[in-house]
Amino acid sequence: MSNPAAGSSVSSPAESTRTVVVERVFPHPPEKLWRALTESPLLAQWLMKSDFKPVAGHRFQFRAEPAPNWSGTIDCEVLAVEPLKRLSYSWGALGVGSVVLWTLTPAEGGTHLRMEQSGFGPDREANYKGAMYGWRKFFGNLERMVERMD
Repeated sequence: MSNPAAGSSVSSPAESTRTVVVERVFPHPPEKLWRALTESPLLAQWLMKSDFKPVAGHRFQFRAEPAPNWSGTIDCEVLAVEPLKRLSYSWGALGVGSVVLWTLTPAEGGTHLRMEQSGFGPDREANYKGAMYGWRKFFGNLERMVERMD
């Protein structure tokens, strides 16, 4: 029988992980942003190539150019889909498991889009910083692509 108070400490995941948040108001209706978030050909233009489908339980991969110590593959599974409102999927790369949550909210003159990627442990500082940099870049790509969409 073990004694939980003897020699080990347990912290809740909320205390030990960090979240990257990027948000922006786009001068476009939610329908346009939803398409950009859920249609594979559009995802490939601003994020990465994938076999994504907006269906809870669907397993898919994002694929980028391989880099040193990385195959270029991100293993994912769709966790939640609320059309035009919320989309969530797991994100597994470089030994880090995290969750990406997109939230679309009507805003004056358009749509407030919020992305949060949670699950970066204290030992994953480089991954956390990489995600902060990467998502800001992806948001810029998204902004330019959505401007060109019909």
